[in-house]
Amino acid sequence: MRQRAALYTAVAAGGFRRYATYGTATAAGVFTNTVFGFIVAYTYIALWDERPGLGGYDQAEALTFVWVSQSLLAAGALIGGGFQEEIQERVRTGDIAVDLYRPADLQMWWLASDLGRAAFQLLGRGVLPIVAGALAFRLALPTDPWRWLLFLVSVTLGLVVGFGVRYLLGLAAFWLMDGTGINMMATVVSIFCSGMLLPLTVFPGAFGELVRALPWAAMLQVPMDVLMGKHSGAGDAAGALAFQVFWAVVLLGLGRLVQSAATRKVVVQGG
Repeated sequence: MRQRAALYTAVAAGGFRRYATYGTATAAGVFTNTVFGFIVAYTYIALWDERPGLGGYDQAEALTFVWVSQSLLAAGALIGGGFQEEIQERVRTGDIAVDLYRPADLQMWWLASDLGRAAFQLLGRGVLPIVAGALAFRLALPTDPWRWLLFLVSVTLGLVVGFGVRYLLGLAAFWLMDGTGINMMATVVSIFCSGMLLPLTVFPGAFGELVRALPWAAMLQVPMDVLMGKHSGAGDAAGALAFQVFWAVVLLGLGRLVQSAATRKVVVQGG
């Protein structure tokens, strides 16, 4: 057990170092997130001027949603990219057989690597956009350290949920000739159903209840509401985290089943 923990810790550290080498790409990403944040922020200002209190947020909270969500986009791979494309390519070339022969679990290997990547993206691309937003606008960032701790726990759970979705996309390459189409569809769903365009609390009625119950809500909407204290009391906060844990367990479990089926497929085909 200790050796396995050391192995996955090393894999996570490797994922962190791998992305840390791309300094120019990181700087470009920070610039893009910041510019896009200003565009969305002024759009939100116009919208909240017309509809104060929309979705249960005042204007400062809405702007906080914009800037903190910008800091999470790259970490959560909410607008595309991520390891699933690498898995799909390795399946296409047959290199996935090497991965299956490693003395490590395939799912845990990629989870550790992806968490290392996400940790770098949070630090490398997440801090400066929030600083820029806080300097330019009045944000509703909490001062309670306990709230920030809960937020970090929620973000971590959201990253695991996001991994679970993208791992299934990666494994789909065992049955699909090309993963481009399914990746594009998944990106559109992620943008709309995570709360990236608008907080999911804006959507009314049964449709709003549906999108808030889907796993994409656990990636962005739930961490944002935890940060801004929309879950009043310890019980509500625990319920929000439990929602994320539920989807993480479901998606990781489904990933194990699909991985098992994919492994059998490789063996049957002589891989």
